[in-house]
Amino acid sequence: MWREEFYSEVDRLFGAASHGQFEPNADVYIDETARRMVVHVELAGADSEGLSVAVDDRFLYISGRRVERNDARTCSMLQKEIQYGEFSKRIRLPMPVLEDGATATYRDGILTIVLPLAARERFPVVRTEIRMTITRTLA
Repeated sequence: MWREEFYSEVDRLFGAASHGQFEPNADVYIDETARRMVVHVELAGADSEGLSVAVDDRFLYISGRRVERNDARTCSMLQKEIQYGEFSKRIRLPMPVLEDGATATYRDGILTIVLPLAARERFPVVRTEIRMTITRTLA
């Protein structure tokens, strides 16, 4: 009886952890030749209709939901690593992009977002002078 209680508690703890908000893995790179930023987000099992992609001056936002398959409920769980539920990802843009030419495709569990780079830098360059005082103590 204690084994059933133990495994039930493990399922409860790990199940609760996997049904909350999570952040999917992403690869981001700049293609200097094509003047674009490319983002690949790992979203296997997510419903493409529920994916949301938005961009502003500083960030790319991705959100959606991955629904757990029901076949795991009729079995004894041996290992649980895939996260389910609501997800969101915020990626800081290293340089300005053009929202007009942006594209997003979802294929084979990977969401690919292509953002054309803006012609010139829009982010202000901020430089701050830091003054330091160094004191030497004799021990």
